[in-house]
Amino acid sequence: MDKAAAPLGIKTSPPPDLHGPRDVAPRRYKVLRRKFVVIMALVAIVPLIAMGAINYLEFQAALSREVQSPLRALLYKTKNTIELYLAERASKVSFIAQAYGFEDLADETTLRRIFKVLSSTSEGFVDLGLIGDDGVQVSYTGPYALQGVDYSNEAWFQLVQVKGIYISDVFMGFRRFPHIVIAVRRLGDDGRFWIVRTTLDTSQFDKIIAAMGLESDSDAFLLNKKGVLQTNSRYYGDVLKQAPFTLPPQSYEINLVDTTDPAGRDVYMAYTYFSDVNLVLMAVKSRVGALQTWSAVRGDFILIFVVGTILIFLVANRLTKGLVQHLKESDERREFAFREVEHNQRLSSIGRLAAGLAHEVNNPLAIINEQAGLLKDLLNRQADGPEKERYSRLADSILAAVKRCRDITHNMLGFARRMELAIEFLSINEVLAETLSFLRKEAESRDVEIILDLDPNLSTIPSDRGQLQQVFLNILNNALAAVSDKGRIQISSKDSGQNVLVSIEDNGCGMPKETLEHIFEPFFTTKKGRGTGLGLSITYGIVKRLGGDIDVRSTPGQGTTFTVLLPKQGKLEERS
Repeated sequence: MDKAAAPLGIKTSPPPDLHGPRDVAPRRYKVLRRKFVVIMALVAIVPLIAMGAINYLEFQAALSREVQSPLRALLYKTKNTIELYLAERASKVSFIAQAYGFEDLADETTLRRIFKVLSSTSEGFVDLGLIGDDGVQVSYTGPYALQGVDYSNEAWFQLVQVKGIYISDVFMGFRRFPHIVIAVRRLGDDGRFWIVRTTLDTSQFDKIIAAMGLESDSDAFLLNKKGVLQTNSRYYGDVLKQAPFTLPPQSYEINLVDTTDPAGRDVYMAYTYFSDVNLVLMAVKSRVGALQTWSAVRGDFILIFVVGTILIFLVANRLTKGLVQHLKESDERREFAFREVEHNQRLSSIGRLAAGLAHEVNNPLAIINEQAGLLKDLLNRQADGPEKERYSRLADSILAAVKRCRDITHNMLGFARRMELAIEFLSINEVLAETLSFLRKEAESRDVEIILDLDPNLSTIPSDRGQLQQVFLNILNNALAAVSDKGRIQISSKDSGQNVLVSIEDNGCGMPKETLEHIFEPFFTTKKGRGTGLGLSITYGIVKRLGGDIDVRSTPGQGTTFTVLLPKQGKLEERS
């Protein structure tokens, strides 16, 4: 639409180039395929990554809880066991202090008998002694010679006077082995007091901790609130050594921290403070060992993810390859259809031009023909002589030229479909034989072999005998021109269902692709100076007019095959 014809305020745009070179460019399909693969892969992989990340975090959290919960429960149970152990021992000492008087306990025989009963009923007791209010040990039973030792300046002696009971930290003392002391104050009726003091072997603590059944990568131990080890530790040293880390904040609940110890190990550290004694129970578990299962699962997860990603890319690539190939074939078919339409439109335009030109030329040709005929008649009335003979030859030349021009315009009208059809039922084999008879002499003179492969049961079809003869004659003429002497031309016919198919194959010089694209165009010829270029264009027009189709396949140096397809009845009836 031009600008003058365009409606006011409405923008016009050129028609889309649906069959341009860009649409079928190989690079376009490569880019399209790459985009499809990336998009399909992202659509599949992104959810996979999201699910993997969620599963990773959830599984890690669940596994941490699974590791931490048993550790908390075990620490809680062990704490209760130690508290019961100390409470039971302290209760027995208190009972002795309350059940016996000062004089009874001051008697070493009685004290030894009490200690014997005490040791037989409870493990861990090392000795037993009675200390007066002056801090001097009055009586003692045990493996050491501690009678008469003065404790008046010891801190514990002051504390037990105030609190009534005292449980010490683990220490070496005179005994030179780790032990704790339980001291209980008894207030007499006269206002004086005495202290029953016993020593406990801390190996009982080791037994209780060993009963926790810890794994090889775990550790459990007791500390006092100053960070001094009260039992041996697998990771942090022997008893009475200072722990190499700072104690966590005081809490009587079971707490667990995820930390790195001074040796650089990633550990879960569970701990709890004792409320009645100066002790802290702590358990340590290596996080690497605890998450060993997770490490194995993580390896499987990574393997599955990598394999899944590869499979996604392979499937996406394969699907996309098929999709793009299908799209490419569709584009090629569309491109071919558009070129076919363009070709038909071009031939139609040329046909209309040829028809107009033929009509315009025929009129002056008729006048020239009439005038030349009149001139010849006048010459015939003249007396014979050299001039008459010369003018007569010139008139014949004019008439011959006019005849040639009429033949050309006649062919042009035939291409433009201006000639009337004479439809009759005829045998294609007979038409081929009749047409071949026109050329047999030439073929024999050049020793060209004509091979007939005609279907004897071929049906008759309604068509125009003269038009078909012209079609086959044009094709056979081209075949004879293409083959060299002693060449070969094979003519075959067969029934192909709704159509009759005629094939004319030669082993001549063949045609390149550039020539094939133009052979049906009027005035296109490779016979420079010998042809008009109308033969095949007229052939094409006749076949189309008869409702058929024509196909050409040619290979340079190997030959050409023309295949004419003629309908048995369908398209001809429609046209009628």
